Amino acid sequence: MSNIPENLRYSKDHEWVLVDGDVATIGITDYAQHALGDVVYVDMPRVGDKMSSHEAFGSVESVKAVSETFTPIAGEIVEVNEALNDDAEKVNTDPYGDGWMIKIKMDNPLEADGMLSAEEYEEYLSNQ
Repeated sequence: MSNIPENLRYSKDHEWVLVDGDVATIGITDYAQHALGDVVYVDMPRVGDKMSSHEAFGSVESVKAVSETFTPIAGEIVEVNEALNDDAEKVNTDPYGDGWMIKIKMDNPLEADGMLSAEEYEEYLSNQ
C-alpha cells in the first residue's frame, strides 16, 4: 500500500495538502507518483496566479504519460518549487517532502477540512 502520512489532507485526484495557517503546500501523493512512473518534467503555474478549487495548475510528465495536476483549494499561488525544474524526480523520491509543487494562500482555510483524511484516502484507494 502507498505511503499516506496522517498529518495531510487528500483529494480524489491524488493531490495532498499540508495546511500551515492560511497557506497550503500541495503536491501529488505517493500513489500518484508510483502510478505515473519516473517523472521527467513538472509544469507549474506562476507566483501570483489565482486558482479556483479543482482547477488544473500544471502537469506532470513521466516516461508513461502526462497528467494534469489540480489544486484542491482556491487561492493565490505564493510559491512554486523551482527545484523541480532541474530535479523533477524529487516527485518520485520524496513526494511529501522535497517533491512538493506549490504553496497557495487559501481563500478559505476551512476548505481543507472538506478533503479526505489519511484513513479516508486509504479507503478510497482500496476501492480503486
